[in-house]
Amino acid sequence: MFDLKKKYIVDEENKKVAVQIDIGTFTQIEEILENYGLAKLITENSDDETLSVKEAKSLYNSLN
Repeated sequence: MFDLKKKYIVDEENKKVAVQIDIGTFTQIEEILENYGLAKLITENSDDETLSVKEAKSLYNSLN
């Protein structure tokens, strides 16, 4: 997948309380989560009614 570079933030008792990651890693994680959510949405709605091209264009034009 990718190398997860992280830094731990600790409290006065040296207990881990947070983690810090670089922006590149955060962006990769964000993209993975968005793709997972989109894939889940697609599979959950795969049984919905399908539209013909004409119906889809009509619906799309009505949204504008």
